[in-house]
Amino acid sequence: MVLSRVEVIVPNFKQRLSGVTSTIIQLVPLQAAEIGIATLGPGLPDHLPKMRWWQIAGLLRRPEAAPVRVWHARRNPEMLAGAILKYVLRAPLKLVFTSASQRKHTRWTRFLIRRMDTVIATSRKTAAYLEVPNTVVMHGIDIERFHQPADKAEAVRAVGLDPSQFYAGCFGRVRHQKGTDLFVDAMIELLPRHPGWSAVVAGRATAEHKDFEAGLRERVEKAGLGQRILFVGEHRDIERWYRALSLYIAPQRWEGFGLTPLEAMASGVPVVATDVGAFSELIEDGVTGTLIARDDLGAMVDAADRLMGDDAVREEAAAASLQRAHALFPLQREAARLIEIYREIATAG
Repeated sequence: MVLSRVEVIVPNFKQRLSGVTSTIIQLVPLQAAEIGIATLGPGLPDHLPKMRWWQIAGLLRRPEAAPVRVWHARRNPEMLAGAILKYVLRAPLKLVFTSASQRKHTRWTRFLIRRMDTVIATSRKTAAYLEVPNTVVMHGIDIERFHQPADKAEAVRAVGLDPSQFYAGCFGRVRHQKGTDLFVDAMIELLPRHPGWSAVVAGRATAEHKDFEAGLRERVEKAGLGQRILFVGEHRDIERWYRALSLYIAPQRWEGFGLTPLEAMASGVPVVATDVGAFSELIEDGVTGTLIARDDLGAMVDAADRLMGDDAVREEAAAASLQRAHALFPLQREAARLIEIYREIATAG
């Protein structure tokens, strides 16, 4: 990595995979085709352009192609590191922070945000929690990775499921915040009414949530649905599992942004989602799926029941979901808008 040619640094100081890390992994290769960009930190795949820790001192010098570099932080520790570099070590940097949080920021976070040169919000809801001027840039989705299958039965068979069944899915960490219990309870109520349907829970329960997952499995077994509500664990090739679905349910109780509805929509799958995160800005209610109130199991059951029981309605919503994802949320659009922002602030006085 020739640091003098790098115009943008994207730090990632969290080892474990998270939504923020996933965003970086998807965006940086697209941006690298247009601008000198490098990541910094652990937990990132080798194919990404990277600067090394020993090159930090090189940030005290200007890049070749611009008067300053851009440091794009997405977490508090990354904002702090950028602020130290700029205000203590006098590195020629402009600081950008992307906020996905939909809650009142702590005093410490507000202090750091005020040191940023530019603040980006991932949705209008997120922007409402910021006390500084900001620009909304919504996340996009890789529509090449997440796409509609040419043959649904084959897509179902490819992940080891029964092609004679339709599948409803809920993907992500298995925990109370994510509403996995709501999905399981909804399926326990609905599957006896819909013998042609089964359900898939894909995702990992971390150590502190193992008892929660065990309780859900016990509920499923007591309902006699152990062969129809499947816990398939965490999968890196999750796009293949989306293609096997005919309905996606996003039951979260809280979410910062939430990419799973977009991943489903880009796969041609209609979505029932709680009104948290950016879901109300992703889903066109009554067209691409249904928005329901958080923690409303009855509404979830009703909305899913309608889509599971009417093939024509579900197929129409699936087509609308695919069209909306392609028209409004391609990942390339997000990458291009961020590059515009980088160049604007790098050349501003």
